[in-house]
Amino acid sequence: MTDRPANDQVPLASVATGEVTADETVSPGSRGRSPSQILWLKLRRNRTAMFGLYTLAVLYASAILAGFIAPYRYDDSQTSAPFHPPMITDIHVFDEEGALSRPFVYAIVAEDPQLKTYRYDTSKKYPIRFFVRGDSYHILWLIRSNVHLFGLDDPGRIFLFGSDIQGRDVFSRILYGAQVSLSVGIVGIIISTAIGMLVGGIAGYFGGAIDFVLMRWVEVLLAFPSLYFILIMRQAFGRGLSSTEVYLIIVIILAFIGWATGARVIRGMVLSIKEREYVLAARALGYSDLRIIVRHILPNTFSFVIVTATLSVPFYILGEVALSFLGAGIQEPEASWGNMLTAAQNNRYLTDFPWVLTPGFFIFVAVMAWNFLGDGLRDAADPRTLN
Repeated sequence: MTDRPANDQVPLASVATGEVTADETVSPGSRGRSPSQILWLKLRRNRTAMFGLYTLAVLYASAILAGFIAPYRYDDSQTSAPFHPPMITDIHVFDEEGALSRPFVYAIVAEDPQLKTYRYDTSKKYPIRFFVRGDSYHILWLIRSNVHLFGLDDPGRIFLFGSDIQGRDVFSRILYGAQVSLSVGIVGIIISTAIGMLVGGIAGYFGGAIDFVLMRWVEVLLAFPSLYFILIMRQAFGRGLSSTEVYLIIVIILAFIGWATGARVIRGMVLSIKEREYVLAARALGYSDLRIIVRHILPNTFSFVIVTATLSVPFYILGEVALSFLGAGIQEPEASWGNMLTAAQNNRYLTDFPWVLTPGFFIFVAVMAWNFLGDGLRDAADPRTLN
Protein backbone atom coordinates (compact mmCIF):
# COMPACT_ATOMS: atom_id res chain seq x y z
CA MET A 1 0.00 0.00 0.00
CA THR A 2 1.35 3.42 -0.90
CA ASP A 3 1.75 6.08 1.76
CA ARG A 4 -0.60 9.09 1.65
CA PRO A 5 0.91 12.57 1.80
CA ALA A 6 1.23 14.14 5.24
CA ASN A 7 -1.90 15.84 6.62
CA ASP A 8 -3.99 13.98 4.00
CA GLN A 9 -2.89 16.42 1.30
CA VAL A 10 -2.62 15.71 -2.41
CA PRO A 11 -0.73 17.47 -5.21
CA LEU A 12 -2.47 20.45 -6.77
CA ALA A 13 -2.14 21.75 -10.29
CA SER A 14 -0.45 25.12 -10.28
CA VAL A 15 -2.93 27.97 -10.32
CA ALA A 16 -0.70 30.02 -12.58
CA THR A 17 0.36 27.43 -15.16
CA GLY A 18 -1.66 24.30 -14.64
CA GLU A 19 1.46 22.22 -13.99
CA VAL A 20 1.92 19.87 -11.04
CA THR A 21 4.99 20.08 -8.82
CA ALA A 22 5.99 18.04 -5.82
CA ASP A 23 5.93 21.02 -3.49
CA GLU A 24 2.41 22.25 -4.28
CA THR A 25 -0.29 20.74 -2.10
CA VAL A 26 -3.71 21.69 -0.86
CA SER A 27 -6.32 20.12 1.35
CA PRO A 28 -8.64 17.45 -0.08
CA GLY A 29 -11.49 19.99 -0.02
CA SER A 30 -9.88 21.64 -3.04
CA ARG A 31 -10.01 18.50 -5.22
CA GLY A 32 -12.07 18.93 -8.35
CA ARG A 33 -12.04 22.72 -8.23
CA SER A 34 -10.91 24.79 -11.19
CA PRO A 35 -7.86 27.08 -10.87
CA SER A 36 -10.15 30.13 -10.79
CA GLN A 37 -12.17 28.62 -7.91
CA ILE A 38 -8.98 27.87 -5.99
CA LEU A 39 -7.77 31.42 -6.66
CA TRP A 40 -11.03 32.83 -5.25
CA LEU A 41 -10.86 30.60 -2.15
CA LYS A 42 -7.32 31.72 -1.42
CA LEU A 43 -8.21 35.35 -2.05
CA ARG A 44 -11.17 35.20 0.34
CA ARG A 45 -8.85 34.13 3.16
CA ASN A 46 -6.75 37.28 2.68
CA ARG A 47 -8.49 39.89 4.84
CA THR A 48 -6.43 42.77 3.49
CA ALA A 49 -7.27 41.88 -0.11
CA MET A 50 -10.96 41.49 0.69
CA PHE A 51 -10.94 44.85 2.47
CA GLY A 52 -9.50 46.37 -0.69
CA LEU A 53 -12.12 44.61 -2.82
CA TYR A 54 -15.02 45.81 -0.68
CA THR A 55 -13.61 49.33 -0.55
CA LEU A 56 -13.35 49.43 -4.34
CA ALA A 57 -16.90 48.08 -4.64
CA VAL A 58 -18.17 50.98 -2.50
CA LEU A 59 -16.13 53.57 -4.42
CA TYR A 60 -17.18 52.38 -7.86
CA ALA A 61 -20.82 51.93 -6.84
CA SER A 62 -20.79 55.50 -5.49
CA ALA A 63 -19.28 56.76 -8.76
CA ILE A 64 -21.93 54.98 -10.83
CA LEU A 65 -24.72 56.35 -8.61
CA ALA A 66 -23.12 59.80 -8.23
CA GLY A 67 -26.12 61.64 -9.64
CA PHE A 68 -28.44 59.88 -7.19
CA ILE A 69 -26.25 60.23 -4.09
CA ALA A 70 -25.06 63.80 -4.70
CA PRO A 71 -27.52 66.49 -3.60
CA TYR A 72 -26.29 68.91 -6.29
CA ARG A 73 -24.69 68.91 -9.73
CA TYR A 74 -20.92 69.23 -9.95
CA ASP A 75 -21.27 72.77 -11.38
CA ASP A 76 -24.07 74.00 -9.10
CA SER A 77 -22.56 76.99 -7.29
CA GLN A 78 -23.74 79.08 -4.36
CA THR A 79 -21.82 82.33 -4.74
CA SER A 80 -22.92 83.51 -1.29
CA ALA A 81 -21.20 80.57 0.44
CA PRO A 82 -17.63 80.16 -0.88
CA PHE A 83 -15.36 78.00 1.29
CA HIS A 84 -18.11 77.08 3.71
CA PRO A 85 -16.79 74.62 6.35
CA PRO A 86 -17.98 71.00 6.31
CA MET A 87 -21.43 70.53 7.82
CA ILE A 88 -21.25 66.79 8.38
CA THR A 89 -20.81 67.39 12.13
CA ASP A 90 -23.55 70.05 12.20
CA ILE A 91 -26.45 67.76 11.39
CA HIS A 92 -28.88 67.74 14.31
CA VAL A 93 -31.27 64.97 15.34
CA PHE A 94 -32.56 66.65 18.52
CA ASP A 95 -34.65 69.82 18.56
CA GLU A 96 -34.37 72.75 20.98
CA GLU A 97 -36.31 70.86 23.63
CA GLY A 98 -34.08 67.78 23.39
CA ALA A 99 -36.67 65.65 21.65
CA LEU A 100 -35.68 63.31 18.83
CA SER A 101 -36.61 64.76 15.42
CA ARG A 102 -35.97 64.37 11.72
CA PRO A 103 -32.31 65.25 10.89
CA PHE A 104 -31.99 68.95 10.12
CA VAL A 105 -29.46 71.76 9.65
CA TYR A 106 -29.69 75.44 10.44
CA ALA A 107 -29.68 78.21 7.86
CA ILE A 108 -26.28 79.57 6.80
CA VAL A 109 -25.46 83.24 7.36
CA ALA A 110 -22.24 84.85 6.07
CA GLU A 111 -20.63 86.96 8.80
CA ASP A 112 -17.65 88.22 6.81
CA PRO A 113 -17.57 87.49 3.05
CA GLN A 114 -13.94 88.59 2.85
CA LEU A 115 -12.70 86.25 5.58
CA LYS A 116 -15.16 83.51 4.54
CA THR A 117 -16.63 83.16 8.04
CA TYR A 118 -20.14 81.91 8.68
CA ARG A 119 -22.61 81.32 11.46
CA TYR A 120 -25.86 79.39 11.75
CA ASP A 121 -29.22 81.09 12.14
CA THR A 122 -30.90 78.86 14.74
CA SER A 123 -34.24 80.50 14.06
CA LYS A 124 -34.37 78.81 10.65
CA LYS A 125 -33.90 75.11 10.25
CA TYR A 126 -34.16 72.92 7.20
CA PRO A 127 -35.07 69.25 7.61
CA ILE A 128 -33.04 66.77 5.55
CA ARG A 129 -35.46 65.06 3.20
CA PHE A 130 -34.77 61.75 1.49
CA PHE A 131 -35.56 60.73 -2.08
CA VAL A 132 -36.20 64.29 -3.16
CA ARG A 133 -36.51 65.61 -6.70
CA GLY A 134 -33.89 67.95 -8.09
CA ASP A 135 -31.56 68.28 -11.08
CA SER A 136 -31.80 65.52 -13.67
CA TYR A 137 -28.92 63.11 -14.29
CA HIS A 138 -28.09 59.85 -16.07
CA ILE A 139 -26.85 56.57 -14.60
CA LEU A 140 -24.41 54.87 -17.00
CA TRP A 141 -25.74 57.12 -19.79
CA LEU A 142 -28.87 54.95 -19.88
CA ILE A 143 -31.19 55.66 -16.96
CA ARG A 144 -32.47 59.22 -16.63
CA SER A 145 -33.81 60.42 -13.30
CA ASN A 146 -34.14 63.48 -11.07
CA VAL A 147 -34.49 61.70 -7.71
CA HIS A 148 -31.69 62.34 -5.22
CA LEU A 149 -30.90 60.42 -2.05
CA PHE A 150 -31.24 63.49 0.16
CA GLY A 151 -31.59 67.25 -0.02
CA LEU A 152 -33.05 70.39 1.55
CA ASP A 153 -35.93 72.63 0.65
CA ASP A 154 -34.89 75.85 -1.09
CA PRO A 155 -33.14 78.07 -0.19
CA GLY A 156 -31.39 75.75 2.26
CA ARG A 157 -27.95 74.34 1.42
CA ILE A 158 -26.02 71.45 2.89
CA PHE A 159 -22.27 71.06 2.39
CA LEU A 160 -21.27 67.75 3.97
CA PHE A 161 -17.58 68.16 3.03
CA GLY A 162 -17.68 71.95 2.74
CA SER A 163 -17.73 74.10 -0.39
CA ASP A 164 -15.02 75.35 -2.74
CA ILE A 165 -14.10 78.88 -3.81
CA GLN A 166 -17.18 79.09 -6.06
CA GLY A 167 -19.55 77.75 -3.41
CA ARG A 168 -19.87 74.33 -5.06
CA ASP A 169 -20.55 71.33 -2.86
CA VAL A 170 -17.30 69.36 -2.40
CA PHE A 171 -19.18 66.16 -1.56
CA SER A 172 -21.11 66.27 -4.84
CA ARG A 173 -17.99 67.11 -6.85
CA ILE A 174 -16.07 64.23 -5.28
CA LEU A 175 -18.78 61.81 -6.37
CA TYR A 176 -18.86 63.17 -9.91
CA GLY A 177 -15.06 63.39 -9.98
CA ALA A 178 -14.86 59.70 -9.07
CA GLN A 179 -16.58 58.90 -12.36
CA VAL A 180 -13.59 60.34 -14.20
CA SER A 181 -10.67 59.44 -11.95
CA LEU A 182 -11.76 55.86 -11.22
CA SER A 183 -12.94 54.97 -14.72
CA VAL A 184 -9.67 56.16 -16.27
CA GLY A 185 -7.92 53.33 -14.44
CA ILE A 186 -10.31 50.65 -15.69
CA VAL A 187 -10.53 51.82 -19.31
CA GLY A 188 -6.81 52.56 -19.52
CA ILE A 189 -5.74 49.18 -18.16
CA ILE A 190 -8.08 47.33 -20.53
CA ILE A 191 -6.54 49.09 -23.54
CA SER A 192 -2.92 48.77 -22.39
CA THR A 193 -3.35 45.12 -21.39
CA ALA A 194 -4.84 44.25 -24.77
CA ILE A 195 -1.96 45.98 -26.58
CA GLY A 196 0.65 44.42 -24.29
CA MET A 197 -0.73 40.90 -24.75
CA LEU A 198 -0.96 41.33 -28.52
CA VAL A 199 2.53 42.77 -29.00
CA GLY A 200 4.17 40.46 -26.46
CA GLY A 201 2.38 37.42 -27.87
CA ILE A 202 3.40 38.18 -31.46
CA ALA A 203 7.00 38.96 -30.50
CA GLY A 204 7.41 35.80 -28.41
CA TYR A 205 5.66 33.48 -30.85
CA PHE A 206 7.30 34.53 -34.12
CA GLY A 207 10.70 35.65 -32.77
CA GLY A 208 13.38 36.72 -35.23
CA ALA A 209 13.12 40.12 -36.89
CA ILE A 210 9.56 40.68 -35.66
CA ASP A 211 10.66 40.12 -32.07
CA PHE A 212 13.68 42.41 -32.53
CA VAL A 213 11.66 45.31 -33.97
CA LEU A 214 8.84 45.10 -31.42
CA MET A 215 11.16 44.85 -28.42
CA ARG A 216 13.25 47.81 -29.59
CA TRP A 217 10.01 49.78 -29.84
CA VAL A 218 9.17 48.75 -26.28
CA GLU A 219 12.61 49.81 -25.05
CA VAL A 220 12.23 53.23 -26.68
CA LEU A 221 8.92 53.77 -24.87
CA LEU A 222 10.39 52.65 -21.55
CA ALA A 223 13.32 55.05 -21.98
CA PHE A 224 11.06 58.13 -21.99
CA PRO A 225 10.40 59.85 -18.64
CA SER A 226 6.71 59.07 -18.25
CA LEU A 227 5.45 62.36 -16.78
CA TYR A 228 7.21 64.58 -19.31
CA PHE A 229 6.12 62.35 -22.16
CA ILE A 230 2.50 62.55 -20.99
CA LEU A 231 2.64 66.35 -20.75
CA ILE A 232 4.19 66.69 -24.22
CA MET A 233 1.62 64.37 -25.76
CA ARG A 234 -1.24 66.18 -24.00
CA GLN A 235 -0.07 69.60 -25.17
CA ALA A 236 0.27 68.31 -28.73
CA PHE A 237 -3.50 67.90 -28.91
CA GLY A 238 -4.04 71.56 -28.06
CA ARG A 239 -6.69 73.32 -26.02
CA GLY A 240 -10.36 74.01 -26.57
CA LEU A 241 -11.40 70.36 -26.51
CA SER A 242 -14.57 69.07 -24.90
CA SER A 243 -14.41 67.15 -21.63
CA THR A 244 -15.17 63.89 -23.44
CA GLU A 245 -12.35 64.48 -25.92
CA VAL A 246 -9.93 65.34 -23.11
CA TYR A 247 -10.96 62.20 -21.23
CA LEU A 248 -10.35 60.00 -24.27
CA ILE A 249 -6.99 61.65 -24.93
CA ILE A 250 -5.89 61.07 -21.33
CA VAL A 251 -6.89 57.41 -21.51
CA ILE A 252 -5.12 56.89 -24.84
CA ILE A 253 -1.94 58.62 -23.68
CA LEU A 254 -1.77 56.67 -20.42
CA ALA A 255 -2.51 53.38 -22.20
CA PHE A 256 0.06 54.15 -24.90
CA ILE A 257 2.91 54.34 -22.40
CA GLY A 258 1.55 51.70 -20.01
CA TRP A 259 1.56 48.59 -22.18
CA ALA A 260 5.32 48.31 -22.75
CA THR A 261 6.33 46.68 -19.44
CA GLY A 262 3.62 44.05 -19.67
CA ALA A 263 4.51 43.27 -23.28
CA ARG A 264 8.07 42.37 -22.30
CA VAL A 265 6.92 39.93 -19.63
CA ILE A 266 4.25 38.41 -21.89
CA ARG A 267 6.88 37.90 -24.57
CA GLY A 268 9.08 35.97 -22.12
CA MET A 269 6.18 33.78 -21.04
CA VAL A 270 5.20 33.06 -24.64
CA LEU A 271 8.76 32.00 -25.48
CA SER A 272 8.36 29.23 -22.89
CA ILE A 273 4.72 28.33 -23.54
CA LYS A 274 5.12 27.92 -27.31
CA GLU A 275 7.44 24.94 -26.77
CA ARG A 276 4.92 22.93 -24.75
CA GLU A 277 3.33 19.77 -26.09
CA TYR A 278 -0.18 21.09 -26.60
CA VAL A 279 1.12 24.01 -28.69
CA LEU A 280 3.25 21.68 -30.79
CA ALA A 281 0.21 19.43 -31.22
CA ALA A 282 -1.88 22.39 -32.39
CA ARG A 283 0.77 23.20 -34.98
CA ALA A 284 0.82 19.59 -36.15
CA LEU A 285 -2.95 19.72 -36.62
CA GLY A 286 -2.51 22.67 -38.95
CA TYR A 287 -4.07 25.38 -36.78
CA SER A 288 -3.30 28.94 -37.85
CA ASP A 289 -0.76 31.00 -35.93
CA LEU A 290 -3.47 33.44 -34.84
CA ARG A 291 -5.62 30.65 -33.40
CA ILE A 292 -2.68 29.12 -31.57
CA ILE A 293 -1.74 32.47 -30.04
CA VAL A 294 -5.29 33.44 -29.06
CA ARG A 295 -6.67 30.03 -28.03
CA HIS A 296 -3.66 28.17 -26.63
CA ILE A 297 -0.86 30.56 -25.63
CA LEU A 298 -2.32 33.83 -24.33
CA PRO A 299 -4.89 32.15 -22.00
CA ASN A 300 -1.95 30.67 -20.09
CA THR A 301 -0.77 34.19 -19.26
CA PHE A 302 -4.09 35.31 -17.75
CA SER A 303 -3.03 34.78 -14.12
CA PHE A 304 -0.07 37.10 -14.61
CA VAL A 305 -2.14 39.57 -16.62
CA ILE A 306 -4.88 39.83 -13.98
CA VAL A 307 -2.40 40.43 -11.18
CA THR A 308 -0.33 42.93 -13.17
CA ALA A 309 -3.41 44.80 -14.38
CA THR A 310 -4.76 45.13 -10.85
CA LEU A 311 -1.46 46.47 -9.55
CA SER A 312 -1.21 48.90 -12.50
CA VAL A 313 -4.60 50.59 -12.12
CA PRO A 314 -3.24 53.08 -9.51
CA PHE A 315 -0.74 54.29 -12.11
CA TYR A 316 -3.60 55.38 -14.38
CA ILE A 317 -5.55 56.98 -11.54
CA LEU A 318 -2.51 58.95 -10.43
CA GLY A 319 -1.70 59.81 -14.04
CA GLU A 320 -5.10 61.44 -14.53
CA VAL A 321 -4.80 63.20 -11.17
CA ALA A 322 -1.36 64.57 -12.08
CA LEU A 323 -2.51 65.81 -15.49
CA SER A 324 -5.62 67.50 -14.11
CA PHE A 325 -3.69 68.94 -11.15
CA LEU A 326 -1.18 70.50 -13.56
CA GLY A 327 -3.97 71.91 -15.73
CA ALA A 328 -3.43 69.53 -18.66
CA GLY A 329 -6.31 67.18 -17.89
CA ILE A 330 -10.01 67.59 -17.16
CA GLN A 331 -10.89 71.28 -17.14
CA GLU A 332 -13.33 73.27 -15.01
CA PRO A 333 -16.23 73.21 -14.47
CA GLU A 334 -16.08 69.43 -14.97
CA ALA A 335 -15.04 67.61 -11.82
CA SER A 336 -12.16 65.20 -11.35
CA TRP A 337 -10.17 64.48 -8.23
CA GLY A 338 -7.11 66.00 -9.88
CA ASN A 339 -8.54 69.39 -10.82
CA MET A 340 -10.28 69.63 -7.43
CA LEU A 341 -6.83 69.55 -5.83
CA THR A 342 -5.61 72.58 -7.77
CA ALA A 343 -6.91 74.75 -4.92
CA ALA A 344 -4.26 73.11 -2.73
CA GLN A 345 -1.59 75.00 -4.67
CA ASN A 346 -2.56 78.09 -2.66
CA ASN A 347 -0.91 78.00 0.77
CA ARG A 348 -3.63 80.14 2.32
CA TYR A 349 -6.30 77.69 1.22
CA LEU A 350 -4.38 74.84 2.82
CA THR A 351 -4.18 76.57 6.19
CA ASP A 352 -7.59 78.29 6.28
CA PHE A 353 -9.70 75.82 4.28
CA PRO A 354 -8.08 72.38 4.72
CA TRP A 355 -11.14 70.57 3.38
CA VAL A 356 -9.90 71.39 -0.14
CA LEU A 357 -7.62 68.36 0.39
CA THR A 358 -10.58 65.99 0.79
CA PRO A 359 -10.18 64.58 -2.77
CA GLY A 360 -6.62 63.62 -1.82
CA PHE A 361 -7.98 61.36 0.89
CA PHE A 362 -10.15 59.50 -1.62
CA ILE A 363 -7.22 59.21 -4.03
CA PHE A 364 -5.19 57.64 -1.23
CA VAL A 365 -8.01 55.23 -0.35
CA ALA A 366 -8.54 54.16 -3.97
CA VAL A 367 -4.83 53.61 -4.64
CA MET A 368 -4.31 51.66 -1.42
CA ALA A 369 -7.41 49.53 -2.08
CA TRP A 370 -6.14 48.59 -5.54
CA ASN A 371 -2.71 47.77 -4.09
CA PHE A 372 -4.25 45.60 -1.36
CA LEU A 373 -6.31 43.71 -3.93
CA GLY A 374 -3.36 43.36 -6.30
CA ASP A 375 -1.09 42.01 -3.57
CA GLY A 376 -3.79 39.55 -2.54
CA LEU A 377 -4.26 38.33 -6.11
CA ARG A 378 -0.51 37.94 -6.51
CA ASP A 379 -0.30 35.81 -3.37
CA ALA A 380 -3.36 33.77 -4.35
CA ALA A 381 -1.97 33.07 -7.82
CA ASP A 382 1.42 32.03 -6.43
CA PRO A 383 1.66 28.24 -6.95
CA ARG A 384 4.03 27.95 -3.99
CA THR A 385 1.40 29.01 -1.46
CA LEU A 386 -0.57 26.36 0.43
CA ASN A 387 -4.32 26.30 0.75
